[in-house]
Amino acid sequence: MIAVDTNIIVRYFVDDHPAQTERARGIIDGQQVFVSITVVIEVEWVLRSIYRFGRAEIIDTFLTFAGMPSVTIEDAAIVAEALDLFAQGMDFADALHLLKAHHCERFVTFDRKFIKAAKAAGHEMVREA
Repeated sequence: MIAVDTNIIVRYFVDDHPAQTERARGIIDGQQVFVSITVVIEVEWVLRSIYRFGRAEIIDTFLTFAGMPSVTIEDAAIVAEALDLFAQGMDFADALHLLKAHHCERFVTFDRKFIKAAKAAGHEMVREA
């Protein structure tokens, strides 16, 4: 198994650089790959910010990718739950931060939008600092 960086995953799906897309597809389709949770966060950011993917398109991309037999995603259950929260309107990175902190008694922030989204999703542990 090898670990892949954000740019490999983005090239796999975006196909804006034919030579790199072909290489990325050869890597991901040709062997077992590991994707760290930090790469997952970055992929969402790149797809949203650079390539202007909408929320539904990002979710579909992740579900397609996660369902590939060659792909292992770190904390896959947490990523799946974060995608659910993202579908409900929470920021994806915030959702991952929250879910990775499940072992804590509280999650404090100055981000009122995050607090509101978390509480709406039933996560009362998020509080204003």
